Amino acid sequence: ILCIASNLQQFGIMEASVGKSGFFTALYIVMIPVIGIFIGKRPGIKLWFCVALAVVGMYLLCMKDGSFTIERADIMLLLCALAFSFHILVVDYFSPKVDGVKMSCIQFFVCGVLSAVGMLFTETPDISNIQAAWLPLLYAGLLSCGVGYTLQIVGQKGINPVIASLIMSLESVISAIAGWLVLGQHLSGREIAGCVVMFAAIILAQLPSKTAK
Repeated sequence: ILCIASNLQQFGIMEASVGKSGFFTALYIVMIPVIGIFIGKRPGIKLWFCVALAVVGMYLLCMKDGSFTIERADIMLLLCALAFSFHILVVDYFSPKVDGVKMSCIQFFVCGVLSAVGMLFTETPDISNIQAAWLPLLYAGLLSCGVGYTLQIVGQKGINPVIASLIMSLESVISAIAGWLVLGQHLSGREIAGCVVMFAAIILAQLPSKTAK
């Protein structure tokens, strides 16, 4: 599932803007509670409200030009979001039952082998291009994938998958803030409002209910 999701994301990002890519990919926060209805994981009204609030915030943050046209790349990113939804639900099912680090290692091995086979059929690997991109490849492999997905498996033990998806959707907010602080990129009032709304949705989703002891 991770192989399918990651490759759909790569192909979608090739044609779509960064903002649209971030928005469509993170729509798994909507898909997970919908899928949950069919598998007996019905989210409460508060979580549905938080999901809707997060989508509004994500739209303000990512869709800077306010446009909402659907193109071929967007369809691939929507399929990518659906695949990531199933990935989060699979992790939710297996993470309490197995060793998280072992599961992560097996996941990366399978994903790497399948992606390598696909690469041989769809691309022409060039060692000079690989050497030229060694730093981004190393970062994506070790930190973004290796550390990030391993922490996802470990962190999802005992947490509602809807809340997990809301927390993981913060990648859009963190990337915007990092670009502002590290790269000196400007954050508009619309983008700041999007960050605030998404943070509010995630904090609200984790507040205990009145009946909780």
